[in-house]
Amino acid sequence: MIAIIKYNGGNVNSVQNALDRLNVSSVITDDPEIIINADKVIFPGVGEASSTMKLLQEKGLDILIPKLKQPVLGICLGMQLMCRKNEEGNTQGMGIFDISVKKFPARNLVPHMGWNTVSDQRSPLFSEIEPEGTMYFVHSYYCELSDHTTSVCDYILPFSASLQRDNFYAVQFHPEKSGKTGKQILNNFIQL
Repeated sequence: MIAIIKYNGGNVNSVQNALDRLNVSSVITDDPEIIINADKVIFPGVGEASSTMKLLQEKGLDILIPKLKQPVLGICLGMQLMCRKNEEGNTQGMGIFDISVKKFPARNLVPHMGWNTVSDQRSPLFSEIEPEGTMYFVHSYYCELSDHTTSVCDYILPFSASLQRDNFYAVQFHPEKSGKTGKQILNNFIQL
């Protein structure tokens, strides 16, 4: 059973639909007991950082998520909130990744929206993925490059397209919207 963390994130249902297409059972929940006992957890996200963090704090999920022992996958805003600090709303994150999340400089169109290449892939999530595979992105803020970076995308500047630390995995792109390649990423997470 996959627990998809429930809050006001805009892509929660599309993540569940993607899992349904893989014939994987999932539940959208904010119940700590269900989350703790799930085989794997997905923390998706579309929204604004500070208001989302407030919702997570109200449910105690900001304390629960960093303590999880099973594989956890953060997606987009989920990834950013797993970091230490986010410039959006001057938001304190969960600190799973000791990384700052910064706003793209206005040297090009922001948000970064559409398909882009993901390179330098170093994670089991990218098993059977083309070395220069393309993924679908929608974001105005980016995670800095760090020791936890497991793939890189370049838009205005190079940034972390994915991160990993222990049982915590995170992707800036939307696997649920990235076609066949995204389906493989989700399948690889399920197989961890």
